[in-house]
Amino acid sequence: MAGKKKKSKGATDTILPFERHIFELEDKIRATESEEERKGLEKQLQQERESVYPNLSPWQRVQLARHSQRPRMLDYTTRIFDDVFELHGDRALGDDPAIIAGIARFQGETVMIVGHQKGVSTEEKVERNFGMAHPEGYRKAMRMYTLAERFNFPILSFVDTPAAHPGIEAEQHGQGPAIARSILQGLSTRAPIFAAVLGEGGSGGALAIAVSDHTAMFEHAIYVICPPERCAEILWRDVEKKELAASALKVTAGDLLGFGIIDTIMPEPGGGAHRNPDGAAQVLAEEIEKFLAASKKGQWSPQKRQEKYQRMGEWYEDLPPAACVVADQG
Repeated sequence: MAGKKKKSKGATDTILPFERHIFELEDKIRATESEEERKGLEKQLQQERESVYPNLSPWQRVQLARHSQRPRMLDYTTRIFDDVFELHGDRALGDDPAIIAGIARFQGETVMIVGHQKGVSTEEKVERNFGMAHPEGYRKAMRMYTLAERFNFPILSFVDTPAAHPGIEAEQHGQGPAIARSILQGLSTRAPIFAAVLGEGGSGGALAIAVSDHTAMFEHAIYVICPPERCAEILWRDVEKKELAASALKVTAGDLLGFGIIDTIMPEPGGGAHRNPDGAAQVLAEEIEKFLAASKKGQWSPQKRQEKYQRMGEWYEDLPPAACVVADQG
């Protein structure tokens, strides 16, 4: 391997098309020895970031949410928590590595953590099944909810999955009922629940552990009923219309905040969480800190949680004038 140049972080195979000019400017800044030129390039870089990231299309945000270098659950937990003790098994069939669960300490307070782990390396992705949980994973998560309720631990849930595992084996083990029971338990658990959408929040696989008193979502994460590619196949029989589907599905944090599906958008530093995992972890830690402070004041309850979800799905549609006339005459 002598003489072969090692690719640096942010090599061309991980650069998204809309980020390319930003990376080129960063390379020029690292290469220049002129202080005056450096200042000019840094100004251009700042302007480029301010121009690109606030104006991303829904499909571009999907690409960021799926970025191969985007921090996973374990990247956050190792930065945020102390004394993490992982617990395994659903006490029925087995253990699912796609979902991590256990007890940890946050600023001296004991909390229960549950979440999807997609994996980083190819080997880990396969081991974790790309974060797509089987029923055993959801039953394990709900076992943690029961323990948290018993010992009065706040529950912190981290959502990052394309979907629940769609295989035959998962269906044979009761995938649908497992997700349904998880949602029901999330609505009824007496322990306060915080959920953070880290990257992809896909379908029932995400919702199973996303029911919460307070749902925070990273700026470039997505939360959606089905992948845009699958939506395009269903509606238009053409996967190439995935960008249109991403727009129609309203997958972005801004869309979901407007609909009342989530409660907070967590800003991502420096062009995305994958560019600055430490900064993203700090933002998440601050959101958790605020949630735990509110939970000590008794702000959350199962009744309020249920009322929150009962309010979702209401909308009003302006009828065209002709339809209004017909309605009045009817």
